[in-house]
Amino acid sequence: MRKLDFASLQVRDLEVSKAFYTTKLGFELSEMSNQYACVFKFNKGEASFAIRTPIGNIDGKELGIGASLWFAIDEKIEQLQSQLTEKGVTILGTINHTPFGKTLIVKDPDGYVITFLETV
Repeated sequence: MRKLDFASLQVRDLEVSKAFYTTKLGFELSEMSNQYACVFKFNKGEASFAIRTPIGNIDGKELGIGASLWFAIDEKIEQLQSQLTEKGVTILGTINHTPFGKTLIVKDPDGYVITFLETV
């Protein structure tokens, strides 16, 4: 294996998660979306990941534990933090300074951790 080509997250409520990713985080839906999955474009129109209806029974299961998706951004991380705060997005901690650049971590409605990275 040399690279991850695509990722999808199983969500409890596709419409709630779709609204979160489009309205709050600013992701754009891809034409590849269907009734079972929303595929998102991010970073210059590339399809980067999807949310989807459950493949199996997820009732009573804790989602999002142990998974984190990272997205590189073109804007300043402080600007993104301000925008997300205004939209009521749950931000975990503060802006972090890492060897990769500055990061900001948010949580989606199912508990998945989404990290935004402003590269150095």
